[in-house]
Amino acid sequence: MARQAVFFGFKPWKQYIPRWFPDLQCTVVTRNPKLMFLQGWPLRLLLVPRPSVFVWGFKYPAFLKAFCRQFRIPFFYVEDGFVRSVSLGTLNAAPASLIIDRRTVHYDAKNPSELERTLQTYDFRADTALMERADACIRMLLDLRVSKYNMGKHVDIDTLLGPKIRKRVLVVGQVETDAAIAYGCDRPFNNNELVRLAALENPGAQVVYKPHPEILRKKRAGVSDPAEVSHLCDILDMDVTPADALDVADHVYTITSLMGFEAVLRGIPVTCVGLPFYAGWGVTDDRQTSARRTRRLSAREIFAAAYLMHSQYFDPETGGPSCLEAVIRRLAEMRRPRP
Repeated sequence: MARQAVFFGFKPWKQYIPRWFPDLQCTVVTRNPKLMFLQGWPLRLLLVPRPSVFVWGFKYPAFLKAFCRQFRIPFFYVEDGFVRSVSLGTLNAAPASLIIDRRTVHYDAKNPSELERTLQTYDFRADTALMERADACIRMLLDLRVSKYNMGKHVDIDTLLGPKIRKRVLVVGQVETDAAIAYGCDRPFNNNELVRLAALENPGAQVVYKPHPEILRKKRAGVSDPAEVSHLCDILDMDVTPADALDVADHVYTITSLMGFEAVLRGIPVTCVGLPFYAGWGVTDDRQTSARRTRRLSAREIFAAAYLMHSQYFDPETGGPSCLEAVIRRLAEMRRPRP
């Protein structure tokens, strides 16, 4: 008999869950707190034989983890992987990759995740097969210009900003209310502050601010007003692809965005004011540090751990099991305009 698994916080992709976890008998719990209690959760977990609990990020009742710990119910965090989809999560596009972690979500800088533990302890040099695969996947990712989201418009940045005649600093905007900032920073920080920092530290440079695509498409609300820093930067007011934006960047500033790591993979200097999973290992200019992260790693080693060892992949259309190489190719195909 298949093990029982109960999922909290997964409503947008409810129909995909049995495909993602084919070996489990899946029950999806409503995200409505009142209805959840009326349905008897989490006490109903005690009636489920040998259950496991899966939660989406931190979108679960505060007491749930303590409840599971008390009754020795296995508890797993689930989040989007790093090669996700063509469209946005706020448009209900299902992710083509997931990260599942017993300890915490990968962007939680306050606590050690399983990914962080791997980065701190794994012997990458001894695993030549893993590193060869990582090298091949990095080349494929860059050659096919695939990112986490892949719906941005392909443009020649110079047609928007003019010819590049001086250092160009790219500031990567994020959704300022996102958990990746709340859990990835030791102090509040917003996009406008990031623009001001980049301008202050790079006098004479052209500072280019790329707002997050969910903000540009008005799917999420921003906190800071870009107009307040428009005198310091050029604002990309269309959703251009990350690859196009990075092509012309000499330096990237980010809070915790994955685009920072995509810049690292391209050899671009990156300043992080928060502590994303790829910071603290010697490949970025870090303004927040962690006493737990004492090792020096290469970008390819970080990639191997995050994209290969700790990510699970699914076909973007069927939801069936897949691999990173196939997902990269499939997203590149899906992104192309249909004739």
